[in-house]
Amino acid sequence: MNNRIFFTGASGKAGKHVASHLATKGMKVLNADLYNYKQPNIDYLNIDITDAAQVFSSMSAHMNVDELRENAEPLKYDTVVHFAAIPRILMASDIETYKVNVMGTYHVLEAAIKLGVKKIIFASSETVYGLCFAHNKPDPLSLPVTEDDLVRPMDSYAMSKVVNEETARAFQRRSGIDIYGLRIGNVIEPDEYHIFKDFCKDPTVRIPNAFNYIDARDLGQAVELCINKDGLGFEIFNVSNDQNSVDLNTQEIIKNYYPNVPLKYELGSQECLYSNKKIKNMLGFSPVYDWQKQL
Repeated sequence: MNNRIFFTGASGKAGKHVASHLATKGMKVLNADLYNYKQPNIDYLNIDITDAAQVFSSMSAHMNVDELRENAEPLKYDTVVHFAAIPRILMASDIETYKVNVMGTYHVLEAAIKLGVKKIIFASSETVYGLCFAHNKPDPLSLPVTEDDLVRPMDSYAMSKVVNEETARAFQRRSGIDIYGLRIGNVIEPDEYHIFKDFCKDPTVRIPNAFNYIDARDLGQAVELCINKDGLGFEIFNVSNDQNSVDLNTQEIIKNYYPNVPLKYELGSQECLYSNKKIKNMLGFSPVYDWQKQL
């Protein structure tokens, strides 16, 4: 495989693991980010996604010096993976969070479309459902949480993700290319599994995430599957592990924490409340890393 990937945010918590996964699969990856998290076989270019000129110039440039020497004209990118963002509220002002995430995404999508990129994969979030940063830990409207649920943002970060999904939908409608959005759950890095012991001691801390998680390495698998699957047009996928993040079965979680939430269908004893059925059925996603085995 020789897919050329323009990857914004490949220095971030999730992005660095996804970029590494793609590189190990033989893809050529350029990390377009504000700082360089150095990894083998990944090139780097410093860009600020809030500057449209930087985005357009970088996406239409050579990937590295070797390509510059071998090709008079820069080679086109096959895929844009867009993860760059302020990753949650209260890291910057609400205005800055919204501006960076919304305008940065617009700049990346616009440049990709105008430069003839044929596939875009972008990071959305569990927060669009009113999870994670919502006030008073509101119940989901129904369980499990699925992609056709009503979005209910109530903070600058979640609002930015909802807007980005609609922006992507508009660009796809106009261009006809494949654009896939990933509503990524609570990302866990390989060195973070010790925190699941605390989750099990106090399961209430997992209510804001509807008890979901996704290993950053499995997120790499999800992005790879999106790259390899053509012809879907615009799609949104939840990305989560198969299981929940505490040592209670699904029925116990529902009884203890969601007794008044209607069920869409009967759930398996270990089935995640943040459903990943769509990405499993459509792309063949199969999470490898679960917290019980990692501990």
